[in-house]
Amino acid sequence: MKIVIASDHAGYALKKDIIHVVEELGHQVEDVGCDCADSVDYADYGIPAAEMVANGKADRGIIICGTGIGMSISANKVKGIRCALVHDLFSAKATREHNDTNVLAMGERVIGPGLAQEITKVWLTTPFEGGRHARRIDKITDYEEKSEG
Repeated sequence: MKIVIASDHAGYALKKDIIHVVEELGHQVEDVGCDCADSVDYADYGIPAAEMVANGKADRGIIICGTGIGMSISANKVKGIRCALVHDLFSAKATREHNDTNVLAMGERVIGPGLAQEITKVWLTTPFEGGRHARRIDKITDYEEKSEG
């Protein structure tokens, strides 16, 4: 898979760790910034990353800021994105199985690199279950389509 990854300044160090994990799993990574720990605005990176997933230029996305909250809010404004803010392994698995999330948000100031790496592995390797869960995702997509006008 092609995975787009982005962070703001508060997620920059963790982003570097996560890139290595994604590559070790055999996926292609496109890093869309930021490129240093100087203060930036999370939306400037989270939205473009989510747009890449929404328009098919990437299969999934991983976005990181201090808490993960700003990035997840930004990404979820993009049509077609189901971004989950995850800080534990159970949620990483469930959000793929039940919600077919296509973007993962994490907070560098909330979790350490070891847990973030494990969350990334679980999230990237867990398939969507479909079935009744697909029906629920369809309802979200239908709402998104109707609310455009």
